[in-house]
Amino acid sequence: MDGMAPRPALRPLLLPALLASALASCSRSCARTAPADAGPPPAGARSARDLAVSENGLSEARVVIATERGEIAYRFYPEAAPGTVTRMMELIGRGFYDGLVFHRVVPDFVVQTGDPFSQDGNGGSGRALKAEFNDIQHTRGTVAMARARDPDSADSQFYIALSTLPHLDGRYTVFGQVVGGFDVLDRIRKGDKILSVTIDRD
Repeated sequence: MDGMAPRPALRPLLLPALLASALASCSRSCARTAPADAGPPPAGARSARDLAVSENGLSEARVVIATERGEIAYRFYPEAAPGTVTRMMELIGRGFYDGLVFHRVVPDFVVQTGDPFSQDGNGGSGRALKAEFNDIQHTRGTVAMARARDPDSADSQFYIALSTLPHLDGRYTVFGQVVGGFDVLDRIRKGDKILSVTIDRD
């Protein structure tokens, strides 16, 4: 590209790539992992195929993220990302996300959490997930897995879209959609703590 090109002309081309790279959870498979992943899933843990699904593909069960600023609720896409949903159910059942923070917040882009070490975005549970890219579009409130360059490098980190992000469609595993607490989502700031994450099966 011509080095004399004005900077404003470069920014629209570079911004999507820079923002997308911000979703990387690790440059390689995470070297640091949390002890919460040790051992079998808790008794009674269910898989994605056990969840009742509505006509729009979302689960009847809700995930409730309780934060210092209030609650955010989302529903799973069990049929579009069964492996990812099953793994998230396991981690939530173990209390993996309780006490973690939102370590990355980019206005009008995403909020991201799931690093048990909280600071640099290089931590995970220790189990990489097979990519389940699907045709669900990134709209405000989309919940998806963060990953590195390897498509199969997603682990425990996930992000919630703050706006429509078409340049991420088909490149990250979308597994949920926010259905409540958008006002709380908009108030999340870097370092805000997650008090608990629970699955409401009613």
